[in-house]
Amino acid sequence: MPKILVTGGAGYIGSHTVYHLLRAGYDAVVVDDLSRGYRRNVEAARLREFDLRDTERLTRLCREEQFDAVVHFAAFIAVGESMQKPEMYFGNNVGGTLSLLEAMEAAGVRRLVFSSTAAVYGFPERIPIPEDHPYAPVSPYGESKLMVEKILGWLDRSSGVRSIALRYFNACGAEPGSGLGEEHDPETHLIPLLFRAMQTGQPVTIFGDDYDTPDGTCIRDYIHVSDLASAHILALDALIGGGKSDAMNVGTGAGHSVLEVLRAVERVTGSKVPCATGPRRQGDSSALVADSGKLRRTLGWAPRYLSLDEIVATAWEFEKNRGGKQ
Repeated sequence: MPKILVTGGAGYIGSHTVYHLLRAGYDAVVVDDLSRGYRRNVEAARLREFDLRDTERLTRLCREEQFDAVVHFAAFIAVGESMQKPEMYFGNNVGGTLSLLEAMEAAGVRRLVFSSTAAVYGFPERIPIPEDHPYAPVSPYGESKLMVEKILGWLDRSSGVRSIALRYFNACGAEPGSGLGEEHDPETHLIPLLFRAMQTGQPVTIFGDDYDTPDGTCIRDYIHVSDLASAHILALDALIGGGKSDAMNVGTGAGHSVLEVLRAVERVTGSKVPCATGPRRQGDSSALVADSGKLRRTLGWAPRYLSLDEIVATAWEFEKNRGGKQ
């Protein structure tokens, strides 16, 4: 069976992808320093705990394990934090990738699926956003991902490293029965924050209610984490099958506002979510929805979770099972 290196595989999307990789017949080894992931998300025998920027150790691992391909998640992802600590984001997201690419080159690994972001587009000129939309990231986080995409483009031309970059916005939900779910620290994603407000009684802040949208709150493309995992596996299949380098959006193509997500949480849980309105956040766009037509046509991908209530229900099941611990 093909053996895959998954960087950042103890994190939210990475651990879900490992879960689905194993069920699809792949073998997987995870490199994660556990600074943002959790040991419990990975079988002990599969986990190698170290920083991706330890190039010597990473090179040894790649040579010993003889990976067929890499799925690269290991990145810091909080836009607000990136505005405060840009050097940390470029050091980890770009520096870590360069270390990985050096190790891959030394070990002869030539295929990589890259977890990118639709934040490379910045404030969109049209919705839904196509892949040929101009790049205009508005945060160090988005800029760091774009820099990696450009590096991968040059490597494709110069040394034949083939890659597929997957760009997406708001990952959410949890794979039923997997024991995996969303638990960032600190938590910045909407659905877990709504659960927290409901459980603690402390109002969640809605940043801006005066956007040019039907209810005044921001609209985003919320995609179930298992649908994201399936996109990464299809991209992996394509590269192993000889496919060329590419970049593709991953999204449902349908946007939901903050208030729509809040109402879905109330319907699913049967409880009210206390909320308060705050000022707009710097860098927030009124609507961000990705056009995933290319991925659907090229790789045959289609999301299984189209209902917002169904997505929220999977997240709520995980939340209940972990006892609401923060």
